[in-house]
Amino acid sequence: MQQQRYWVYIMRGAGKTIYVGVTNDLYRRVWEHKNKKVPGFTARYNLDKLLFYAEFNSPIEAIAYEKKVKGWVRRKKDDLIDTINKERNDLAEEWY
Repeated sequence: MQQQRYWVYIMRGAGKTIYVGVTNDLYRRVWEHKNKKVPGFTARYNLDKLLFYAEFNSPIEAIAYEKKVKGWVRRKKDDLIDTINKERNDLAEEWY
């Protein structure tokens, strides 16, 4: 049996607004953001680019990390994004 995986991810749109989220299906959740399938913050601010993600083996670890990142100042979040995506490319651009 395959172990369940969880992700903490950061989305952004054309502006500077970002969103930090957690999911157990990164592919599906990013698709929902890109296609505005779930009303809310990301749809309202058109946050449709995946800038960062980190994988976890348990929901407790992922949720704890999400809360930690959400509590950071913007500069620290930007530094986190830089660890895997200095160019701020959409990491999910070729998924769909």
